[in-house]
Amino acid sequence: MQPIQTPITGQEKPDDPQSALAALVQFYHAFNTRDLAEMELNWENTPDVAMDNPLGGIKRGWEEISAVYCRIFGGPAQVYVEFFDYTLHEHGEVFYVVGRERGRFAKGGEVIPLAIRTSRIFRKTPTGWKQIHHHGSIEDPALLERYQKAVTAAR
Repeated sequence: MQPIQTPITGQEKPDDPQSALAALVQFYHAFNTRDLAEMELNWENTPDVAMDNPLGGIKRGWEEISAVYCRIFGGPAQVYVEFFDYTLHEHGEVFYVVGRERGRFAKGGEVIPLAIRTSRIFRKTPTGWKQIHHHGSIEDPALLERYQKAVTAAR
């Protein structure tokens, strides 16, 4: 399986709005436009959903996860990411993607490039694909430290 290099930014218009690709596009659209209502539609609202990322640590349940997005969307920093170099694996009622995010964190005059290894898992529900898990890791220790310091200062 060859990784897909064409990035998902949230601006794409998938042919099938019920497809796995459409669920990914919805996530990146919600994130990059800072739309918490759309983000809530992307995630399954159950206690067993989980997110693990470099800033929020492990969060469980939509209430904890949404608090992380509220901080990002409501803060003074602008964060943009796109998903690329990914593979999509669909297995019946579940699909997952494994790839990379690239983007930037900007606050004031400071701009930090982002490079994040990313996986997401979605489950098929009666209303469509819903995200149930996300894991993101910044592999460069210096970049991770710089990003964490900038985000802490942005609060």
